[in-house]
Amino acid sequence: MNRLPLQAVLFDMDGTLVDTERLWWEAVEQVAGRALTEADRPEVLGRPVEYTAAWLAAITGTPAADLAETLHREFADRVRTGIVPRPGALALLDALAREGVPTALVTASPRAVADTVLDALGADRLQVSVTADDTPHTKPAPDPYLAACRALGVDPAVCVAVEDTETGVASAEAAGCAVLAVPSLAPIEAAPGRTVLASLEGVSADRLRSLLPYRLRVMTWNLWYGGTKVRDHRAKQLKVIAETDVDVVGLQETYGGAAEELAETLGWHHHSAGPNLGIISRLPITAVLGDPDVGFYGAAGARIAVGDQEVEVWTAHFDAEHYGPYESEPLAHEEVRTGQMRDTLRRISDAAPVVLVGDFNSPSHLDRPDVAWPVTKAAEEAGFADSFREARPDAVRDPGHTWSPVHAHPEPQDRIDFVLHRGLRVLHSRTYVSGTPRTWPDVEDNDWPSDHAAVITTFSLGSGPGTV
Repeated sequence: MNRLPLQAVLFDMDGTLVDTERLWWEAVEQVAGRALTEADRPEVLGRPVEYTAAWLAAITGTPAADLAETLHREFADRVRTGIVPRPGALALLDALAREGVPTALVTASPRAVADTVLDALGADRLQVSVTADDTPHTKPAPDPYLAACRALGVDPAVCVAVEDTETGVASAEAAGCAVLAVPSLAPIEAAPGRTVLASLEGVSADRLRSLLPYRLRVMTWNLWYGGTKVRDHRAKQLKVIAETDVDVVGLQETYGGAAEELAETLGWHHHSAGPNLGIISRLPITAVLGDPDVGFYGAAGARIAVGDQEVEVWTAHFDAEHYGPYESEPLAHEEVRTGQMRDTLRRISDAAPVVLVGDFNSPSHLDRPDVAWPVTKAAEEAGFADSFREARPDAVRDPGHTWSPVHAHPEPQDRIDFVLHRGLRVLHSRTYVSGTPRTWPDVEDNDWPSDHAAVITTFSLGSGPGTV
């Protein structure tokens, strides 16, 4: 089972690394001239100084700018004299440093306060700091966490944010981070992708790694007569699967036995349907879906266990006759393929997440907007997104041609193989061809045993709720 690699840990400051929530509470009470109550928490905890100053101004009639200046001063004075690291915070920072995991400070406090805290903690313990002064919007907007990820050169999906307030949690989750919540004054509920612990004591880098989503790397691959046009095709197919490190492969043109033979050699799970379709998976298959006696064209599915979740994966192959770009009337035969797509969509449950891959034998409406290609449009209308175009939205710069690495001009070069999804997050997508294939008919010694390029998409799946 592959989890995504931990690229960085992003720490809130007040109440998370240092016990300043109490100091901030005392500063607000001093400026407000009264004791704060439970009803005041949403206006005080996890909020930038300017927010709380505006709230106090509405109550007291004192100009917000004056209140903000006073709050800054009162809080900074308390930080200089009363800062206390939270239990386990310094030990965790030092452990991450020993393992070479980058860290960042992400706070809604102003730069002056953050720098005071960093001096007390040891500024070299964190590589990056983002404060309320550094982004147009601060927490609960995602801007501070996104800015920290940009500064570190990391993807939020492979980072853990450590927070102590609902406002901070909302900011980190909106940025796409996994979250470890360690509440300081107000409780926080566990949720998918969010783990809640009482303290940072005993938390290790490995514990943080365990909070990251699972990786699911899916490939669609038309094997071209099972691969039989190329010498040693089965060994070459196995080599491709090994070197791409995929988890699940949706196959077309299996010619009956390819899915079973590949899976048995790899020690994987498989589902074969009809003479043409198959799914192989390094992860357990918990159920098979669709008609097991499907004909040469159609779709077959399997339910795949990914950690504590399940994902439906479907593979489809649609009619190859009268390919649209060949025809004087491009859409004349598309109703056949569109019907096959709609039949496939009817077989797929409404549950998410689900992946639909295959050789559709039709261009995409996202690539050729001059023609309303209905096959991919039908999938889009059913809620499926094109993972390759999500990752590579510029069809001119990244055409993503899958047809054909072995059929040269005048054969059109098009994208007709797809990895679609509903309810997943796309991390990366690419086409794949090994070696430099010679063109037809001189193909028998090619390293690449197909007449299609494969498409490989890496998804992330949340790791589920944690516990207090």
